[in-house]
Amino acid sequence: MDGMLSQEEINALLNEPTGSGADSEEQLSDTEKDAIGEVANISMGTAATTLFSLVNRKVDISTPVVSFATWDDVVSAYERPCVFIRIAYTVGLDGSNLLVLKENDVKVITDLMMGGDGTNTNDELGELHLSAISEAMNQMMGSAATSLSSMLNKMIDISPPEADLIDLAETVDGRDIDQFLAGEFVKISFRMVIGDLVDSQIMQLYPFSFAREMCSSISKNMEQDAAESVSLSNNQSSDTGAATQQAAAPGQEQTMTAQPMMGQPAMGQPMMAPQPMMQQPVNVQPAQFQAFAPGAGPMMQPENIDLIMDVPLDVTVELGRTSKSIQEILDFSPGTIIELNKIAGEPIDVLVNGKYVAKGEVVVIEESFGVRITEIIK
Repeated sequence: MDGMLSQEEINALLNEPTGSGADSEEQLSDTEKDAIGEVANISMGTAATTLFSLVNRKVDISTPVVSFATWDDVVSAYERPCVFIRIAYTVGLDGSNLLVLKENDVKVITDLMMGGDGTNTNDELGELHLSAISEAMNQMMGSAATSLSSMLNKMIDISPPEADLIDLAETVDGRDIDQFLAGEFVKISFRMVIGDLVDSQIMQLYPFSFAREMCSSISKNMEQDAAESVSLSNNQSSDTGAATQQAAAPGQEQTMTAQPMMGQPAMGQPMMAPQPMMQQPVNVQPAQFQAFAPGAGPMMQPENIDLIMDVPLDVTVELGRTSKSIQEILDFSPGTIIELNKIAGEPIDVLVNGKYVAKGEVVVIEESFGVRITEIIK
């Protein structure tokens, strides 16, 4: 032939689906990606605040980056064994997502939660670490679900997260972890910094169906808000028009009937000046106060000292004082004699709660020392 296509060949080419069309059905639009990024930004910001209260360290999370990825992309980003945390939504949304953390990051977080300083990371990752990080994620993603509830204007709840240590080298396509990992999925990556202990990239993985459902809920919520805003604007306009008609109605009715209103003269009668209203007389008298008696003072209530009779006080007997340099104190040893500022035979000081109250002399009562009060200090 001359290189021209027949009608049958043209129809076959037009009806054949292209690869780009199939891919576009799987992936998200730019608007949907922006919506997912905004949801992740708000949710992880709330989760970071919750994590701060758990580890008592400053937690910074960068702006999430939304992209599409495959299992090979995850394996290339995380070379060593890592922890996959599955968060399933039970109310409001139907689906689940995965949060991927590095093994060392999980050790640091769990050590801080248990009261450590975050440096005890030499032990192998065990059930204790997985249980602790699951509880941390339960509180973090629970607070994130609360923020998501306010965004979508409906109740959102999650089931307790499940944490597993996964060796990426032994997992071929991620199908054993979750079915959606076998194909292409949504990856949300962000940087998490905890003090000077953690500085790494973590990922959140969404199936396309879950991401679309979230975007659909956001769109419906925005449409509902817009409809309520228009309805409120229309109601305000109706109320304003009704008030205007009601204000104009009395004037129109008076013109049509031409009847005088109460207190007004009929047409053709002279206008009378209004008479002032009669006011009731008011009895006003100056205020009178009782004179103070000379020398009168405030009434003193009798003191009930019995209320504090059982309060314990510290009584200290001070034999004397002196001042020494640090070098002299370091030279102290058994047998060293310290000279005080008291002369032999001079009364010793008696202090109550650190306050100087009396003087006395030392006496011996059987096998104990005692003090005989000789003078009370006023």
